[in-house]
Amino acid sequence: MMADDSSGYACPIPTSDYQQILLAHGGGGRLTHSLLEGLFLPIFGSPELASRHDGAVVDISHNRLVMTTDAYVVHPLVFPGGDIGTLAINGTVNDLAMCGARPLYLSAAFIIEEGFPVASLETIVRSMRRAADDAQVRVITGDTKVVDRGHGHGLFITTAGIGVVEHDLLISPAAVAPGDVILLSGDVGRHGIAIMAAREGLAFETTIESDCCPLSDPVLRMLEAGIDIHCLRDLTRGGLATSLVEIAETSRLRIAIDESAIPVRDDVRGACEILGFEPIYIANEGRFVAFVPERQADQALALLRRSPVSADACRIGRVTAAASGLVTMKSLIGSERIVDMLSGEQLPRIC
Repeated sequence: MMADDSSGYACPIPTSDYQQILLAHGGGGRLTHSLLEGLFLPIFGSPELASRHDGAVVDISHNRLVMTTDAYVVHPLVFPGGDIGTLAINGTVNDLAMCGARPLYLSAAFIIEEGFPVASLETIVRSMRRAADDAQVRVITGDTKVVDRGHGHGLFITTAGIGVVEHDLLISPAAVAPGDVILLSGDVGRHGIAIMAAREGLAFETTIESDCCPLSDPVLRMLEAGIDIHCLRDLTRGGLATSLVEIAETSRLRIAIDESAIPVRDDVRGACEILGFEPIYIANEGRFVAFVPERQADQALALLRRSPVSADACRIGRVTAAASGLVTMKSLIGSERIVDMLSGEQLPRIC
């Protein structure tokens, strides 16, 4: 059975299935994937969306531009290592960087709940300005709306960004090739655990801070050095695991990773054990993977380590010729298992 919208378009997933998706908490992982594949892509139908990337590359007057958009609903608004403002700027900058673009301009729209303190709003806006300066981008347009008290959860921010592509590479999951080495820019799991600890009032021996930061510097370093980057992906909703599964499914190749090679801080690992989470599924806001040819892997790794935000970059796996669309992981005890997406979001409202 097909569900019809007001334009007469026949949606490929029954309405009841959408209700189950939207009622599920969070919306990351497999649920978001179902909405993308079953609703947004078929209805909008643009080739740019079909690339399933963090942004869209378009040719305008012989210039390759990238545009991306995102919304931020994190709770709490302020957390160790950042706030909703720094998250909005860095998240948009990072989506542009993952397309291989130099970020240039951003817009910002604020949905403000009636009664939200002006002093708190000013603090967040100033955080955005500092983050924009650090990322070398400018906020050039925006909007504000006020909603009734009790209906806005304080503050939501929506951003859009534009960047320019200064090379001839096609950086996309479709460009991934057998033999590619997978580089990870640093330790995983900190952002999600930092949000969880702040939200629930959890106290650990050390304060776990979000890894929220701009990623354009290490990406541009590789591009300027001539690294033939095949794919980039920041590890946000669903973490490292979900990002790799999405790339494997799009490329129809097999990705093999080694759990012992994936850096996780001791305090984050301990928190995950207490809470029953796997670090590879926890969201990050300052980490990414790069797929590069074996012949350039050492050079790319050295370049990543020269940037403060990716100083702990490492190899975690490679792409094999097996046309399976699967991700497998060698565990700490030497066994191998298939890595899948989560059926839901472990930690809702984390970005």
